[in-house]
Amino acid sequence: MSLEAIEKIKQRETENRERKAAAEAEARQMVTNAEREGLALLQQVRAEAAEHGKQLLQEAETRAAARSAQINAEAEAEAAKLREEADKHLAEAVEFIVGRVVKH
Repeated sequence: MSLEAIEKIKQRETENRERKAAAEAEARQMVTNAEREGLALLQQVRAEAAEHGKQLLQEAETRAAARSAQINAEAEAEAAKLREEADKHLAEAVEFIVGRVVKH
């Protein structure tokens, strides 16, 4: 083989090693970028999930407070109705008791 052919082969081998090293470096950089972007996306999704959870909790608390107020209003109305009924029968009860006490 001629010296010129040997030099060309060495040059090609050097070029191939350089291209391989560049490709490996690019692949490592791509992996690093993908990991960094993945972690950033994960943090973003976690933050959004936490915010969504807070919103759901706040909505549930609001609904619970509204339901509690409704139940309280219904209980107050029922208590007022029972007091009114009791007041209607109070005079009768007093007469009954007095009548029983006086008779004995």
